[in-house]
Amino acid sequence: MQSPTLEELAPRGHDLARDPYPVYAALRARGPVHRVSVPGSGECWLVVTRDAARAALTDPRLRNDIRHSSAWRTDGGHALGLNMLQSDPPRHTRLRGLVAPHFTPERVAALRPGIETVAAELLAALPRQGTADVVSGYALPLPVTVICDLLGVPAADRSSFHDWSNELVTPTSAQAADSAAADLAAYLTELTARKAAAPDGTLLSDLAADSSRLTPEELLGMAFLLLVAGHETTVNLISGTLHALLANPEQLELLRSDVSLTPATVEESLRYNSPVHASAFRFAAEPLDLAGTHIRAGEAVQISLAAASRDPRHFPDPDRFDITRRASGHAAFGHGLHHCMGAPLARAEAAIALRLLVEQRQAMAFATDPAQLSWRTGTLLRGLTALPVQFHC
Repeated sequence: MQSPTLEELAPRGHDLARDPYPVYAALRARGPVHRVSVPGSGECWLVVTRDAARAALTDPRLRNDIRHSSAWRTDGGHALGLNMLQSDPPRHTRLRGLVAPHFTPERVAALRPGIETVAAELLAALPRQGTADVVSGYALPLPVTVICDLLGVPAADRSSFHDWSNELVTPTSAQAADSAAADLAAYLTELTARKAAAPDGTLLSDLAADSSRLTPEELLGMAFLLLVAGHETTVNLISGTLHALLANPEQLELLRSDVSLTPATVEESLRYNSPVHASAFRFAAEPLDLAGTHIRAGEAVQISLAAASRDPRHFPDPDRFDITRRASGHAAFGHGLHHCMGAPLARAEAAIALRLLVEQRQAMAFATDPAQLSWRTGTLLRGLTALPVQFHC
């Protein structure tokens, strides 16, 4: 008998995309690990408590390499290269070591003036009086510009790049996703070849310049992962934080009265509405017990970072958005070897975007019924497709 999907576990008529948290709460009340079906991916064990999530994310018997899956036969090669999310040590260690130094807090601090400039320019283009979509006008172009500048993607190509990325993260159809993967792979292959032939000091140029460090498949995978992960998650973080503040106007006013709460607001948003909703699938390399559940060799495990970050055993009254909360310990950036190395950059971009918005727009409100807003949902990510905001002088 096939296991239920999360949609099938939701109450009749409940919009899971808009609010999956009641379903996670019901699962947590029954135990830390559950068998579910993921549309398009098959069955897996879903981890929903914080303690079990941290245990799963650090268990060396749970591997990211799909070749440990009992369902794996052949992938015919990786359509978009071989990246860190698909790798385990020692390959993962080597790949991460090549790029992690570019995302340290010190490196990100040096990027802050440029991030502020981009954010200020985008904000100046938004109306002071009237309605604007904050996703397309602010939350999206800021991280796209920052990561593309860092990596060296020409400005003229960025719109196409985002369209491909968006299709891969939240596919509209299998055919469209395959087409986007092929187009993006061809583009990145050509771009990295140009960088290798004519180095320009950008990160992709540095990676492409030394073929002894990366195979062609690894270079393609690195370019794909850095570009997609470098902006999709931050779009969700910026827009999700503003959504939470607009839905909780007393918290917005508290932030206005003390903008030093901006970093804490970002942390609470990460906990409250995790932009990366779940981990990549892990596969049991051998039989193991996880939080009292037996996992057979070859079975898939997925960790719900969103559910773990609302575990009431660690975060009292977890469904309340509170920017004065000590939100450290949330699972939004994962844990262990695969902890998101871009976390310092995402935090900086979100904090800068939020602070400037609060300082320069004195009155904001939803421009439409929040219940009518559309959320993009995929295997890994969750975020708003649009966020119309009414600005007042």
